[in-house]
Amino acid sequence: MSTGKKLLKRCLLGAPLGLAISTVITIVISICVGDGMYYAVVPELIADSGSEINAVVIQAVLSLIYGAAWAGASVVWESDGWSLLKQTVVHLLVCSAATFPIAYFARWMPHNAKGIALYFGIFVAIYLVVWLSQYSAMKKRVKQINEKLQKSA
Repeated sequence: MSTGKKLLKRCLLGAPLGLAISTVITIVISICVGDGMYYAVVPELIADSGSEINAVVIQAVLSLIYGAAWAGASVVWESDGWSLLKQTVVHLLVCSAATFPIAYFARWMPHNAKGIALYFGIFVAIYLVVWLSQYSAMKKRVKQINEKLQKSA
């Protein structure tokens, strides 16, 4: 399968996943607030878009794009000619470039320097934790495969 087809397939699969994750997050937030109300979007997005339904539609579309971008970016990990460092930097840049404008427009962060800095700090910290856990798991799998190969040789 060509890279373009893989990219399109992953984006199409990632879009509904992004929407599903976004919806689960709003449910968890609403449960944590604990007042029996459902908080689908932040009040600032409602104010920006003129109504709650407009805000929900905007957030849904942005969540679809968010999921598609992250899923599509995963093709970077299959670039065999690239070093792990290059793959990581390109993946981080692509995901950051897709994520920041969506988070900003959806009002998932305050629109000031402190809010943007905090957003990027949290984003990079989460990215680093996920990357390290994936790297450790992959390293462990490679070690197990090598041990099996040595036993069978």
